[in-house]
Amino acid sequence: MDTPASPAHTPEPPAIAPDDKDWTWVVERRCPECGFAASDVPPDAVGGTVRDLVPRWVSALHRDDARERPAPTTWSTLEYGAHVRDVMRLFGERLQLMLDEDDPLFANWDQDATALEDRYDLQDPQVVAVDLAAAAEVTATLFDAVADDAWERPGRRSNGSRFTVRTLGQYFLHDVVHHLHDVRA
Repeated sequence: MDTPASPAHTPEPPAIAPDDKDWTWVVERRCPECGFAASDVPPDAVGGTVRDLVPRWVSALHRDDARERPAPTTWSTLEYGAHVRDVMRLFGERLQLMLDEDDPLFANWDQDATALEDRYDLQDPQVVAVDLAAAAEVTATLFDAVADDAWERPGRRSNGSRFTVRTLGQYFLHDVVHHLHDVRA
């Protein structure tokens, strides 16, 4: 396997148009792009659903073309996988915050800046697969442990979008499923 050049010597990939859409509507209705209906997933099934999706991600990240972008301004499977790994971590942190604090405000996360700063394009797909699976297990375990009376605890994104633990889990699952659709896995 070829080892990528160091970030200091590798030019940044072509820019991806920032995704500035508000996707919070996916907790209320089916996504027309990927077909996922987040509201169909009961809250106590979030952890198990996360675990069920991991093998598809691992398989996609082991494809020979995982580093290849389908178009210059579309992320590769590797870049999507690194993003989903970070989503797994972020939503685990947000869930814990919602369980520990009353109506917390989440710090802003610029996914596009993170992709560039962390050079998703230069990461090792097999390492990303292992890290994604590990992050998924941690987050799934956190969702499994949510008490029945905690599913409606609130939290807010920096843009003001309001979530409950239940809708945060559903929103999170849509992201993971939607990006599987993006990478055709």
